[in-house]
Amino acid sequence: MLDLAIIGGGPAGLTAGMYATRGGLKDVTMFEKGLPGGQITQSSEIENYPGQIEVVTGMELMDKWPDQCKRFGLKHEMSEVKQVVKNGEIFTLTLSGDSQINAKSVLIATGSVPRPAGIKGEAEFFGRGVSTCATCDGFFYKNKDVVVIGGGDTAIEEAIYLANICKIVYIVHRRDEFRASPHEVEKLAKFDNIIPVLSHTTEEIVGDNMGVTGVVVKSKETGETKTLDALGAFIFVGRDVLNQTLIQDDGSFLCDVNESGEVKVDLKMKTSVEGLFAAGDIRIDAPKQVVCAAGDGAAAGISAITYLQ
Repeated sequence: MLDLAIIGGGPAGLTAGMYATRGGLKDVTMFEKGLPGGQITQSSEIENYPGQIEVVTGMELMDKWPDQCKRFGLKHEMSEVKQVVKNGEIFTLTLSGDSQINAKSVLIATGSVPRPAGIKGEAEFFGRGVSTCATCDGFFYKNKDVVVIGGGDTAIEEAIYLANICKIVYIVHRRDEFRASPHEVEKLAKFDNIIPVLSHTTEEIVGDNMGVTGVVVKSKETGETKTLDALGAFIFVGRDVLNQTLIQDDGSFLCDVNESGEVKVDLKMKTSVEGLFAAGDIRIDAPKQVVCAAGDGAAAGISAITYLQ
């Protein structure tokens, strides 16, 4: 019987584990099927984490977090949690392999994943020219032309990362201006090889048996279509929360969620179910920043202690 089961090993889950164990909880286990650190470990450039003066990669930023959190007694189990249910005051977690474990309280901090754009050819060429991670796959397009699809902070950041590797980087966005912060957009002017393609929709990703060869775009102003010759297409159009763990046998969610499947919480990260907390990108109105996820985790860890007391 765990005092607290933490599902997810990103900034929210790790910080919650540290606060909970340091605050006196004895049996706290974080379930993370991979290495702790979360999605931010795939980021190529972090310059806005408080106190971090040097620009570092996401992997470098998260490097020491697991060891710090485990120092107070947090345990890490490399298992996937398939489902969480509640009977009375006790939660039951079903793990991969159908083994089960009970907990007095649960924190869901599973985060989010890149959202598919629904573009023709996206699924067909995924892994063969279509990617959602410039840090992972940018190297394969050294001195080649690529297309970035999206207009938010992530799209801009990843385009800049690719500009240091690739010959030409097109950024296709359906609006007449980027949604990214002005600070990020200003950086684009420093790169002669980044070409914005604004007010255009992405119609299709085309290719052959070797992979992607181009991206067909359509002007919203004239209706004209053209093909951007490129060997890579990087898609950054938002994220989907990973809430499958909360789905019950009847198809409902264990707690209240909004129309996007994001978990509804209060300022203490409490959900509509007593003893169940949510933190990080899975919650409503999440800013999707490391510092905010860590703050969520701290609040959730403290709330779990209060609940159990």
